[in-house]
Amino acid sequence: MRIGILTGGGDVPGLNPCIKAVVYRAADAGAEVVGFRRGWAGVLNFNIDDKEDQKNWAMPLTKQNTRTIDRSGGTFIHTSRTNPGRMKWSEIPKFLQDPKRLPKEGDPNSDFTPHILRNLAHLKVDVLITIGGDDTQSYAVRLDEEGFPVVAIPKTMDNDVFGTDYCIGFSTAVTRSVEFIRNLRTSAGSHERIAVIELFGRNSGETSLISAYLAGVDRAIISEVHFDPERLSRFLMDDKKNNPSNYAIMTISEGAQMVGGKIVEYGQADAYGHKKLGGIGQITGEAIQKITGSHIIYQQVAYLMRSGEPDALDRMVAISYANLATDLVLTKKTGNMVALREGKYATVPINTLTQGVKRVDIQGLYDEENYLPKVSVVLGKPMFLY
Repeated sequence: MRIGILTGGGDVPGLNPCIKAVVYRAADAGAEVVGFRRGWAGVLNFNIDDKEDQKNWAMPLTKQNTRTIDRSGGTFIHTSRTNPGRMKWSEIPKFLQDPKRLPKEGDPNSDFTPHILRNLAHLKVDVLITIGGDDTQSYAVRLDEEGFPVVAIPKTMDNDVFGTDYCIGFSTAVTRSVEFIRNLRTSAGSHERIAVIELFGRNSGETSLISAYLAGVDRAIISEVHFDPERLSRFLMDDKKNNPSNYAIMTISEGAQMVGGKIVEYGQADAYGHKKLGGIGQITGEAIQKITGSHIIYQQVAYLMRSGEPDALDRMVAISYANLATDLVLTKKTGNMVALREGKYATVPINTLTQGVKRVDIQGLYDEENYLPKVSVVLGKPMFLY
């Protein structure tokens, strides 16, 4: 058996331990593993007729060349946001740019799924293990619908893949965020300022919510609830006044919106239709300063959340997901995504991730009137509360 593996979307801590565990379990079972470099771009750009270039897109993975990869963060086979099912003409590799394939008028995208399937057949790949979030896995669902065997492993520091309680990368992202928040208290206190800390989180505010809950910040703004800067400013000034060190601190999701405002986006949309986010914290800080007259510290934590080695929990989940996924492959139980459900390792049909949207439980976990984490009942909730 030959197993293909790839990592797509944003990097998170835990990807390398996951890859290594797949390789080791597969090798012990007598299977081969092919690593596709740069996510779906590796399968797309693999040129059957250019043997010299092929090594740039696919490589054999063995115990020897993966032995030490778990000692670092990120993904050593690299990643991308390529979507072979929806390619803009400018993104199509030159060797595939056949004028006959020009998108029709009004349709700027081309579907290269037949090419993907040909490459997988040429490489004699029997099954794919895809490690990624909603976007990466949405194309894995497409291949599953085409009849190609796929097993999905959920990863995203936002922890927002529907169908699983936990995604690789979330624990480390929260751990990093809490550490930075607590460290910034020294500067906020020394200068008697309001600190506005912007965290990743496009559609789900879980990183802002849980980080705020654990770090004990004064206010938390999340993606799911539009906020009033006037009310937020009043709360923060009260928090500052009631603090003996005369400072206040808040978190905000990058996907947050003011009442009547919009998400702060910039740049061109990627292959999955997403523009880059970032800057709502700065805009909010400027509004708070204008309203209150208080000086602001604005800190965008951003990629620092997903940098470095995974913590122990992400290591545990990454390795366990890898072993479970490889077991599914070896027993030909494909078309599934590995998951954690109610604290237990489980599997769900791969198309589960397309059947809903995972968001913060506002009623159970957030006080939207006062912009605060509100965890009134934990009995029966998952470890990360939802």
